[in-house]
Amino acid sequence: MTFTRYALYFAPPTGADWTKFGASWLGWDMETGTQVAHPLLDDLPVAEITDTPRKYGLHGTMKPPFRLAEGQTVEALKQACAVLATSTAPVHLEGLELAQLGKFLALRPTGDIAPLGALAAECVRGLDRFRAPAPQAELDKRRAKGLSPAQEANLVQWGYPYVMESFKFHITLTGRLDKSLLAHVLTTLDTYLTPVLPKPFEINDMALMGEDSEGRFHLIQRYPLTGAS
Repeated sequence: MTFTRYALYFAPPTGADWTKFGASWLGWDMETGTQVAHPLLDDLPVAEITDTPRKYGLHGTMKPPFRLAEGQTVEALKQACAVLATSTAPVHLEGLELAQLGKFLALRPTGDIAPLGALAAECVRGLDRFRAPAPQAELDKRRAKGLSPAQEANLVQWGYPYVMESFKFHITLTGRLDKSLLAHVLTTLDTYLTPVLPKPFEINDMALMGEDSEGRFHLIQRYPLTGAS
């Protein structure tokens, strides 16, 4: 399959209960590259609620999506991911929790998140030579949302504003929700998802992802993190 963009994600562990629930909730299993039937939960319009994050799959972004730079190859990118993983230690956190982030819902880590931020920064730096410059239209769209000076500097240097000191790891579960619906969705997810969330939460590998022509992301390969802590 030919991909338009690539990214480095945290992909939840294969077969875990929360992974299976999340794939069904979003309606897309990025590991198998297949659509999944949504769960029937409290008469919620799950397909509508999850329309925005569906194509990305259940994930935490480490290196944001990028087009491959001229002169670079997918095989070279794969090799660089493998080298990065062998020099990078796994990250261990207390757990994951359901959280409201503005008008959408996501999972966020609990505990000391500094090692997670360091891991993400290393992914951004270590693979940046493979990133083609973002088109001007994409930069303009990012700036239209309003950026802090640090975020603007990140956009110029790394092609994405929310990296380095502006990075906040999260696993998106919904699009923007109306206030009345948001409370209902939060309660439902707390009932069905919170009991199966991992404690502790461990990041033991990274996943190279590819975006297809329809904008959906597929798992290309996992890379175990084998560096010393």
